[in-house]
This record gives sequence, structure tokens and C-alpha cells, in this order.
Amino acid sequence: MASPRRRTPRRRVWPKIRLLLLVAVVAAGGTALYPVWKAANPDPPELKVRYRTDTPATATAAKPSLEVFNDTDRPLPLSDVTLRYWFTADGSASYAFNCVNAVFGCSNVAGRIVAMDKPTDSADHYLEVRFTAAAGDLEPGANSKGIDLQLFRTDHKKLKQSDDRSFDAEMTSYKEAENVTAYKRGVLAWGEEPDGTKASDEKKTAAKSAPEPLPAPPAGVLFDDFTYQGPKDPALFKHGWLVRTSKGGPGVENTWSASGVSFPTAEGSHADGQVLNLRASTDGTKAGTKQASLGTAASKFRDGTYAARIHFSDEPATGDSGDHVNQTFYTIGGKGSKYSELDNEYMPNGGWGRPGPKLDTVTWYDHKTNDRVYKTTNKSLDSWHTVLIRVKDGVVAYWLDGKKLFLSNGKYAPRADMSVNFNHWFIDLPFKGERAWDMKVDWLYYNANETLSAKQVQSAVEDFTGEGLNYFDTVRESR
Repeated sequence: MASPRRRTPRRRVWPKIRLLLLVAVVAAGGTALYPVWKAANPDPPELKVRYRTDTPATATAAKPSLEVFNDTDRPLPLSDVTLRYWFTADGSASYAFNCVNAVFGCSNVAGRIVAMDKPTDSADHYLEVRFTAAAGDLEPGANSKGIDLQLFRTDHKKLKQSDDRSFDAEMTSYKEAENVTAYKRGVLAWGEEPDGTKASDEKKTAAKSAPEPLPAPPAGVLFDDFTYQGPKDPALFKHGWLVRTSKGGPGVENTWSASGVSFPTAEGSHADGQVLNLRASTDGTKAGTKQASLGTAASKFRDGTYAARIHFSDEPATGDSGDHVNQTFYTIGGKGSKYSELDNEYMPNGGWGRPGPKLDTVTWYDHKTNDRVYKTTNKSLDSWHTVLIRVKDGVVAYWLDGKKLFLSNGKYAPRADMSVNFNHWFIDLPFKGERAWDMKVDWLYYNANETLSAKQVQSAVEDFTGEGLNYFDTVRESR
């Protein structure tokens, strides 16, 4: 009998098909659910910002203090970071900012005030803060410590903060603040913008463009465009300036007053911005006289280029003319055999028996014996001028608007490091009556390394202000 034929077993196809269908359904469902999951589980932020303030809603200045935290496992260059503090301007008022304190130095903090293209109910401007390459890196898990800023009206009236998006009077100690936004290489990395854009909004953040990194400020240079609130502004002192109130001369002795130092806006200054204004006022008596002076606390300047843009005045701001006022840009330092002084003294009505208007450019060897050399330029300077002093290899050159006025050398050259000063004072009091004189300074620039022309200085100043650097000081003191 023949053996039966073996049946070929049937392949189990259906379970495999069902398995594939199940995988496909799960995958499709996962794809559809991913945005929901992503929204509920966003990537952790690379950085965080904490904020505090100590000002009420109405104040002379907003004072945001900010901390940046690095929440990654890699160093974070602060030059990659941009902060924005959002606020609502009071009518047509213009605003300015300065840095009061930062661990890495206010010389490495830049800022600008920007009007928003699309204002919202809580903001129509923002203060944008950036950091130079010299601010360094934040190590993983580290924070920047407090970056103390001031935002104020340039007319120095009180500002209202109650409608400012980033202001919170209740945050008197550091807390995370999503109303202060932070960007890494132009991409929103922390917080929420006034239009509702959040750091997790990939579509919007990816459209941002990275700004050019800010280079470190040049070594051996001091620059200041005098963006301050007034003679008691803490930033003024943190930046190395002293308002003179001490006794002594020159001029009417013991009449130096802080009340003559202010920082108004002025036509003809760069961008018609703030300037240093030194007001000398009198009623013709010593008791009714106030002189004004601002100078660097440090005496660390010698060779190099000193430059300032100054508005000299031929007429008083108020009252009758005729005073023998002295509007001075000078350096001074040392004692005895090391005494050094370089002067630019403008006297619109003359002084010491010589008529004006005149500018005396003077190099001193010894003030006790009146040992000096000078040249007088007899002309009116009743406008803005760029005034330079250049010191190199024992030669001092005085320049006005790109024209050389005077040279001194030999023993008539600096023998010590000096401070830099601006003074406005009365040589004498020839008549009675109330009057006040103003001397304005747009900016000061000093370069210890190079002797520059007025055009080169102006170009450097425009570069600094274009980058939002209104102050930095990288000049080292001699040891």
C-alpha cells in the first residue's frame, strides 16, 4: 500500500500582517501625538534669567538687576547672550541706560534703546543688553552674578513703570523672570516676548538671525560719553569719576559745588544725546558763587592721545556777560620734582590782564615758581570743538579741530602719571548780579598706546557708540 502524501504546512501569514498593521497604527498615532508630547515636555532651557529691583513704580530710574544662569554642561560665552528688558515709554520721552556694576566689569556691557515695530499693551520699547568677548564664559551651572543696570529718561523726570512688561516691584530678591527675555546667538532661549512668542516656539525662534559678536574693548583706552543721571549717579563713581566739592582754588576759593554738574541732552552732540554740563554761577559775591569740576579719581594717564569734544561758551546762559570765566580741559599729577600739568584754558572775556576770547595751551614744569611754557590762540571758540593733547617721546602737542597749535618738549613734558579733568571757574568777580555760564563736554577719549588724529578719534568714537558702548576703561594703573 502506498504511503500517504505529506501535507505542506500552511504559512502563518495573518499574525505577521496583524503585527505590522499594529506597528503602523502605533507609529501613526505616535507621530500625531508628538506635538502634544513635545508641548508638554519641552527641551530644558539652555539659560535662565533672574531679576530683582528696589524701585517703586514711579522712580527717577528703573533699576533692573539681572543674573544669567548657564543650564548646560558646556561653557557659555556671555558674548553669545543678549538680554531684553521690555518697557513702555512715557509719551515722547527719550531714554538712556548705564551699567552700575558687573562682576566682569561694566566696560564689557553694551546697550541700546530700541523702539518696537509692533508695540503691545505692555511694551513699545526694550533695553537690549549685550556683552563683549572680554566678559568671559559662564561655566556649566554657573551664573553671572548681579548685572546692575539703570534705565532713565534723558530729561531726568521721573518715569512710570507700572505699565512696563519687565518691571515687577514685588521682586525685591532674585527670582526667575520670563518677562525679561534672553537670546543665544539671536535665538530666543529664555522667556516670553510681549507678542506671546516663547523660547519653546521653534518656528519663531529659528527665524532669528545671530548678531555679530562684540569684540573686547581695546586695551589701554578710556571712553565715556557721559550717559549719567546726575552728580550723585552711582554709575558715575563706579566708572571712576569724582565731582569736586573740596576746598581750594583755582578761581574763587572754596566754592566748588556738585550742583553745577549735570547731564542734559544737547543739540550738536552725537545723536543730540547727553553731555556733561559744567555750570559756573555767581551773584558777584564769594558767598553766592559756585564753580564746577569733574575729574578722574585715578592718576594713571601719561603718554598717548587725550581727546574731548567740548562746547565752549562766549556768553552766559543767564545774566549779563563780562565775567573772566575759565573753561578748562586739563591733566595734572605728581608732586615736587615729578609735578606734571597740561592745560587747555578758554577765556571768552580774557583774564589776567589779557583780552579775550582766547585759548591758552600750557605745559607746566613747576606751578609754585610759575615755570611753564604756553601759546595763546586769539579767536572765539563759541561752538563745538575737538580738543586733543598728544604726548609721545617727551613731546607734547596741542591740537584744535585737526590743527596743531603748540609743541613743548624737554623739561616741559609729563614726569608723572596724571588725572584727567574738566573745570569751569571764575578768575575774579568784576561786578554784582546773577549770572550763570555753561561748558559742555560730549565725550572723553584717551588712548595710551597711540597718537591719533582728530578724524581717527572721531571714527573710534562712532564705532564705540554704534556698538552700544557708552563707557569703558581698560587703562591700567602704573605699579
